[in-house]
Amino acid sequence: MKKIFIIHGWGGNPDEPLLVWLDSELQKKGYEVVRPAMPNPLEPKIEVWVAHLASLVGVPDENTYFVGHSIGCQTIMRYLSTLPDDIKVVGGALFIAGWFNLAHLEEYDGQGAEDIGRPWIENPIDFEAIKKVCPAITVFLSTNEPYEYVEENKHTFEEKLNAKVFLIENKGHFTAEDGVVSLPEALALL
Repeated sequence: MKKIFIIHGWGGNPDEPLLVWLDSELQKKGYEVVRPAMPNPLEPKIEVWVAHLASLVGVPDENTYFVGHSIGCQTIMRYLSTLPDDIKVVGGALFIAGWFNLAHLEEYDGQGAEDIGRPWIENPIDFEAIKKVCPAITVFLSTNEPYEYVEENKHTFEEKLNAKVFLIENKGHFTAEDGVVSLPEALALL
């Protein structure tokens, strides 16, 4: 049976409408879905989130799939890059509002956003290790992403990970606040 791990983003939770909708639709198709609450979502730390995901997944295989939103995409990529050589391949990954760089973190400085986001932006990701275990990566980005860098992020996903990137009009950061509570395009690809 195919197992899909849905990882929410920074400041998010597993009960966000889009993630709940995806979970429900995937279960209808017979997939086993794991939609965990990630530790301390207001102050996500790379090591903590990657270790938490690793403990949830156990030993992945070709029937293991990942869906990430925002920093959840970073978590999945960083997790995949740590897999040992005896793990040959996972089923694939779907990233929604994935990023490598963010704008406007200074607007949230009272919450320490720059200090929280900096390690995720500055610590390198081992793209070659990811491609070895996850050759099938699809990304959904919005044309009006509030954290900007849409073209830069698109280029990095395509260039470094051979990802198939879809730019969708006016979905913001793909949150309920942006009016996004379902994403049939993503479901069709899963």
